[in-house]
Amino acid sequence: MTTPFAPMLQSLSRQRGVTAALVVSEQDGIVIDSNLQIGQSGERVAALAAFLYRKARMSARAAGLGSASFMQLEAPNGRLCAAGAGDLVIVVVAAKALNVGLVRVELLRAAGQLRALAGKGDA
Repeated sequence: MTTPFAPMLQSLSRQRGVTAALVVSEQDGIVIDSNLQIGQSGERVAALAAFLYRKARMSARAAGLGSASFMQLEAPNGRLCAAGAGDLVIVVVAAKALNVGLVRVELLRAAGQLRALAGKGDA
């Protein structure tokens, strides 16, 4: 059985260098849906990404910058990128050589799709 998130996760996973794409709850970091390559730990990534995105969003608001729409963590062994939509966060784990601009565009597009799905659920 596929979820409404499957097409957007598959699209993100097709980007060169992406090893995992997840939809997680911002509040508790629980995985809602994921598309992982073998060897990826979805639960750990989800918890880390949700925590970092929530803190970045709150910090941006506290600094008077508005709400954060995209977050990126760069580390020696790769990147973690996230974009929020309501109480959900879309997360991408990728190689360090990732084309961040392209993934950012795709993440923000997916966040828009998530908002649209949430709107349909409210109707």
